[in-house]
Amino acid sequence: MTVAVLVLLALTAAVGLVLTARGERVRPAWGAAVLAALLAAAAVVAWTAEDPSRGLVQGVTVAAVLAAVLAGGPVATAVLSAADPSAVGVAGGPQDPSILRGGAWIGVLERAAVAAALLAGSAEGLAVVLAVKGLGRFAELRAPAAAERFIVGTLASGLWAAACVGVAVLLRG
Repeated sequence: MTVAVLVLLALTAAVGLVLTARGERVRPAWGAAVLAALLAAAAVVAWTAEDPSRGLVQGVTVAAVLAAVLAGGPVATAVLSAADPSAVGVAGGPQDPSILRGGAWIGVLERAAVAAALLAGSAEGLAVVLAVKGLGRFAELRAPAAAERFIVGTLASGLWAAACVGVAVLLRG
């Protein structure tokens, strides 16, 4: 049963990679829901799993980090899309891709660093990651739409990474 956790996390990472490769403009809206369902299934299986082997725990940990890094972009994009005020006629909302360019690559690095900090049990490392990201974007955050995109994207990305790593922690027991 514990091998199922590894398979579900690997599938989450693979689907995330495929969705990321499709790009923001053509990515299906339901992609993030599929990723969340796969991760939730992995969490349930990990929670009910019995004594996994050390090698399996290590494999699940690697798969969890890959799922965090590779599948976090589509999830963060979906959350930004859901928070888009343009649906009610307000321009320049958090979904506007011209605001905070480079966020996709920064998000990949952020999720990897968040996953590493959580796996190391370093709350200080997590604080440093988020502080460095905020300082790096400080000058751009004066615009309300940019600040909103930054906050929503950072929280979605960080929570996704924490959820992925949480599956590995659940399996460890």
